[in-house]
Amino acid sequence: MKPILISLFAAILFLPFKGLKAAGIMFISILILLSAVSILKKTKVIDAIKAIRIPEAGRFKAFLIPALLISFLAFPLMLKDYYIDVLIMSGIYTLLALGLNIIVGFTGLLNLGFAAFYAIGAYTYALLNTKLGLGFWTSLPISAGFAALAGLLLAIPALRLRGDYLAIVTLGFGEIVRLVLNNWDSLTNGPNGITGIAPPSLFGVSLGKLNLYYYLVFLLVLLAVIIIRRVESSRIGRAWIAIKENEIAASSMGINTTKYKLYAFAFGTFWAGVAGILFSAKMQFVSPESFTFMESILILSMIILGGLGNIYGAIIGAFILVLLPEVLREVQLYRMLILGIGLVLLMVFRPHGILGGVKGVHFRS
Repeated sequence: MKPILISLFAAILFLPFKGLKAAGIMFISILILLSAVSILKKTKVIDAIKAIRIPEAGRFKAFLIPALLISFLAFPLMLKDYYIDVLIMSGIYTLLALGLNIIVGFTGLLNLGFAAFYAIGAYTYALLNTKLGLGFWTSLPISAGFAALAGLLLAIPALRLRGDYLAIVTLGFGEIVRLVLNNWDSLTNGPNGITGIAPPSLFGVSLGKLNLYYYLVFLLVLLAVIIIRRVESSRIGRAWIAIKENEIAASSMGINTTKYKLYAFAFGTFWAGVAGILFSAKMQFVSPESFTFMESILILSMIILGGLGNIYGAIIGAFILVLLPEVLREVQLYRMLILGIGLVLLMVFRPHGILGGVKGVHFRS
């Protein structure tokens, strides 16, 4: 029954674009594909494939990670500027996904206004650079710190709420920030945005060229992964996971849940600020249109796709949702339709995400 419903859903979505005949072909194609998957599951072929173990997994992992790092370092030497630009945006969204993963994935606090902290980081650098003449490196800790402070100030009253109510508060905060940026003409230039933002430079060498900027983003993403992994395995990270699983039990074990949730908000939004300054320095222009509610939903979709609470899942989710629309650019009219169908299929067959755990991945109500 499930394959029929999924196939019918996809065909109905496709119907307005190509007509009844094409929708019928899509229905039959998806139904055959899903039926084949179902048969393979029943015959335990997929389980047999999953049971195959790669010998010397430790050595394989030790080889894979350096190989990936070397590949990413070599990309600017092999790819055209367009592809490098897409990879840079993938890196910026990776920082955003890693930051939101701390709040939602590690601690279980649903945040629907994460783009607001992204905007605070971007506009802080834009204002510091254009009005006070501060450079990128001086502004980097200030922008990230402002975003973290904003996250902390929001969390102090908002953490009195839980579940859907907390999500609504963060959603409202995101819209408030966007509207303030849109209407405070004397400071932010309103909907026209801020132009003339300087790219970063190092020892007198401008990093504004795409290949050099790529390495800057790559190093900051690598630094973020290392730091977040260490925090995740520390006492703070274990406290976050305990709070996500059962806040009452965590509190009864002596964990100050309020304090650790404040840590999560501040630490997660810190990386949003870093992503914001990278975005504004790359584009050399910022406007409120870049930080809408849909931006927050996109970032949340990345960590859900990759697997809540998984660092590498957040990275994979960010790359998929940035790269896939570019790959499907030739079928621009249908790319969001294809992406939507793909996400629905993933949620049906892999509801915890690509690298999500089997248990314990949920929001507290």
